[in-house]
Amino acid sequence: MTDILIVEDNAELSGLLCDFLRAENYTVSTAETAEKALSLYEKYGARLVLLDINLPQLDGFAVCRKIRQQDNTPIIILTARVDKEDKLNGIILGADDYIEKPYDIDILIAKIKGIFRRRLALDVITDGNITLNLADSSVTKDGQTVAMTAKEFELLKLLIENKGQTLGKDFIFNRIWGSDSESEPQTLTVHIKWLRQKIEEDPKAPVKILTVWGKGYRWES
Repeated sequence: MTDILIVEDNAELSGLLCDFLRAENYTVSTAETAEKALSLYEKYGARLVLLDINLPQLDGFAVCRKIRQQDNTPIIILTARVDKEDKLNGIILGADDYIEKPYDIDILIAKIKGIFRRRLALDVITDGNITLNLADSSVTKDGQTVAMTAKEFELLKLLIENKGQTLGKDFIFNRIWGSDSESEPQTLTVHIKWLRQKIEEDPKAPVKILTVWGKGYRWES
């Protein structure tokens, strides 16, 4: 999953912002249109979205609205539009912050770090006897720590966050390993097997991570 998705149609500004963020060791993706942004988000996800409003065709408000229909990923609006109505619209749609251009890059990075720090400190996902702590990427089952690799943790988190929904194999693979990964799709099957061995009472007869034949996998509480 990408750390930060930049949605900005000004190529020079997008490139500079991308360079600053990568210097802070964030993984970054960029999109110059709302359509591309939503496509990238759907395929690979993002932990935070930096969103311009003035985009060709669909505007940034449409992107904000669509993302909020799916999840609570932090969104910071970066825009030259300073009208009160625009600010209110962004807040109503669920943006976490509304920053006017031109902005101070150091202040923006500080805000980004603050958002990540708060979310990691507060986010705990619990489903039944399984608990995920996002602050340290740890997992417990019945109160006992379960050792997991980073990819196993991301995969389990994705499944639990979408419990009851069948996630396609391609969707899962792209979200966890990404389009640029050198891993093979078979890697997903192997990781599902490892997860079942760690959290299922009987890995050969799973009741939490279910296979939906011909489609993908589904998490059941």
